Amino acid sequence: MNIFETLKIALSSLLSNKMRSLLTMLGIIIGVASVIALQSIGQGTIDTATKKLEQAGTNLVTVQPSTQSVGGIALSSTNANLTLEDATAMADTTRVSAAAAVAPENTSGGQMVAGSKNTFGQIVGTTASYPDVRDVTMSNGEWFQDSDVSENKQVIVLGSIVATTLFGDGSAAVGQKVSLNRTSFIVVGVMNPKGGSGFGSLDNQVYIPVTTSQTRLTGRRPGGSSTTGRTISDIVMKSTNQNSVDLLISQATDLLRERHKISGTNDDFKITNQQDQLQAAKDQQATYNTFLIVIASISLFVGGIGIMNIMLVTVTERTREIGIRKAIGAKPFDILIQFMIESVTLCFVGGLVGVIFGIASSSVVDVTYQHTVVSGTIVIVAVAFAVIVGLFFGIYPARRASRLNPIDALRYD
Repeated sequence: MNIFETLKIALSSLLSNKMRSLLTMLGIIIGVASVIALQSIGQGTIDTATKKLEQAGTNLVTVQPSTQSVGGIALSSTNANLTLEDATAMADTTRVSAAAAVAPENTSGGQMVAGSKNTFGQIVGTTASYPDVRDVTMSNGEWFQDSDVSENKQVIVLGSIVATTLFGDGSAAVGQKVSLNRTSFIVVGVMNPKGGSGFGSLDNQVYIPVTTSQTRLTGRRPGGSSTTGRTISDIVMKSTNQNSVDLLISQATDLLRERHKISGTNDDFKITNQQDQLQAAKDQQATYNTFLIVIASISLFVGGIGIMNIMLVTVTERTREIGIRKAIGAKPFDILIQFMIESVTLCFVGGLVGVIFGIASSSVVDVTYQHTVVSGTIVIVAVAFAVIVGLFFGIYPARRASRLNPIDALRYD
């Protein structure tokens, strides 16, 4: 019997019991669909994070407060503050030569109101050097100046999403008033879109002078004068080029340890760069993928057991058929191949159906929740693994069928 005739008989047998075949494939379908859907979500998250990092610049370095510890005991968070003076010192190129631009960030959230429209977003207090650090360009108006920062002016730059939400047309925003937590500001500029979505997107933020942010919105640390001692959320720095990132981190670390009177390595701050964040995201994805493989393997294993059970039942039901085929000349190998093909076909078809459900689920998530990326490699691997499951769990029933004695099989009732 040739392979095509064997395949035809196997498919005919499966189609004659459609519901049983479908239920048998269910474990394979769920396993493959879950692998594709969950992996696409994870890969989409990585791609989104990568794009955000690339938009911000691969040579961006961020300094954030970090709690010190002594003898394993964490100190009060008030000992882990960065100040505006720290950012000013960082901008001194005689001390930090690897920094092309430095800007403080004093972040808070609040309601933004313009006329009858309002929205909620992130408020960033910063300086005139911020556009150089973040590679910001303006669609209308201009960024505020150093004089606005020194004089605590109530001026504001809007991200593109905030501008369209409050004014509909970004060009109509310049010169208008926007209220932030009941404090009035004059719009002096609107940014070009940077891309991204959500609360952390630059397009969904507004920008005001850092001194205004400290005095009007977030307050300042007790004991500080009018120009010093005011805490900030973080400091962002742009290195002169991608190769000088490590030098910038080293220079910034030395300067802050000196300013904060820190000996040793028990810093009250932490410095990260975009590459570190990207690597952390990739490491997290690798862990996620490992967990996913374990879950999918369990699902496919359970599905394989179901297929083996059904194939054993099929062998019993078709004992007389096997006896007749052997009586007219079919060899044990022909019987073995027939049942192996049935097992593999069940898993292959189940894998294909799982691919369809997995891609459909991924598309729904992409449209309704977040960006997803379906990997062709994962699709191929998932289907191939399903076929391997069919081979592995189909061997025992197929061998059992091929070893039946034709006389006993013909007498089976």
